Amino acid sequence: MLSVTLSAPMETPNPNKRLRRDLPSSSGPSSLPTVPDFNQNHVDLIISSFLSLPDFPSLSSSISIMDSFDRVIEKLLQSCSDDDRIKDRGLRLASLLRESTTRCARKHAADHNSSSWRLPHDLTVKVFSMVDKKSLMRASACCIMFKKYAMDPLCYSHTDLTTETVENRIVRNMILNAGKELRSLKVGCPDESTKSLLSGSCLAPLSSDHGFLGNLLESLHIYNHGWLDNTSLCRALSVCSNLTDLKIVGLDVNSLRKVLEVLPKKCQHLFVEKGIGSGRSMWSLGSFFLSYRPDLTSLSLIGFELDDGEVHIIIRGLPKLKYLNLSRTSVMKGGFLRHVSDRRRGSLLETIILRECRSLDETRVCKFLDSLIMSRRHLRFIRHIDVSNYNGLMHGGSKPKRLFFVFPLEKLKEKRPGVTFVADFRSPSSSSSIFSWSPYYSPSSSPGDTSSGSGSEGG
Repeated sequence: MLSVTLSAPMETPNPNKRLRRDLPSSSGPSSLPTVPDFNQNHVDLIISSFLSLPDFPSLSSSISIMDSFDRVIEKLLQSCSDDDRIKDRGLRLASLLRESTTRCARKHAADHNSSSWRLPHDLTVKVFSMVDKKSLMRASACCIMFKKYAMDPLCYSHTDLTTETVENRIVRNMILNAGKELRSLKVGCPDESTKSLLSGSCLAPLSSDHGFLGNLLESLHIYNHGWLDNTSLCRALSVCSNLTDLKIVGLDVNSLRKVLEVLPKKCQHLFVEKGIGSGRSMWSLGSFFLSYRPDLTSLSLIGFELDDGEVHIIIRGLPKLKYLNLSRTSVMKGGFLRHVSDRRRGSLLETIILRECRSLDETRVCKFLDSLIMSRRHLRFIRHIDVSNYNGLMHGGSKPKRLFFVFPLEKLKEKRPGVTFVADFRSPSSSSSIFSWSPYYSPSSSPGDTSSGSGSEGG
């Protein structure tokens, strides 16, 4: 039979008793008392004893924790000449206790959430990477577990910051958070009426560390409405050697050449829309594509003043081209279509978009359709043609007073049933279409949406 005898000499030291004994009297020194042999165990024991006190409802009426606090602090204030030091220490200790309790409670909650969370880590990160970045930041503020998931670099591999106006700091932080997982970036506000808070410095992290992050980027979409200068843009593009998809909306016409000079040859999708009031280019765009010959399969040049000769040279310089969008080109009449339909030259073109081209001639379009009808083998990859225009096509050098079109639609439908031809001449003041035909025409497509309509295909 085991018996335990408690002896007085082995009594565990009571730190509370020690503290009361060492408290100075009213005639004592003016400084706070110090205990030379205090160690971490003593501090832990004092805090544990304090937190082990019973709850207020279970205390007797003769015991009050608040009264005890008042008595101890009052004695310290009477015995110490530095009242502010006593007050500051009391407030600081109370703050430390509160912060420690909150921190441990969060950790305990995070452990509980982790044990009860059903999704594995990889799948959770995958879900987090699919939400917009504003929602991701809100999720990271919910709990420690969500913050851990939200800080995973994979959540920022494809960063889209075009949903709302953001500042330079946010763009830079998102790029740095992605780190070596960065693959695509969309920045700027598509709405021209919204004032941007960005500047060219927001893309600076792409060039840092010898362009390490920029070299990882595969897709870059920029909505520039005056906030991005040419120097910052070209510096960022010069380090993006693995870029395969580039989209710039609101580019100055004189900056196009500089952009093309730093364009990676492996780029496959290029979408450039001219900025409002940027003038007309004074250099030959077609000659550049003929000499440089990038691996473009999709090209969209929106709003640029290109004539038929330049377009013909561009097509010759891009043998892998499948998607071509030249919407809002006012000079081109459609003569380049004759070269595209030349049977001696092979062409991989699948889609041709010529929306709102003011000088596009009806006769040139009809001849192109005739060439499609004459041979099934010729231009066998063509699947979609769009010549929509609010005011109709040119006829004999001027706009026709009445829209009489002689498109060989029935023959085209019979000989080339897989080809979709869209010609929507809807007036701005009317929702009804004057003329529109397509074997698979979708009313949801709008001829005025030149940029978004080509975005899915043209980068």
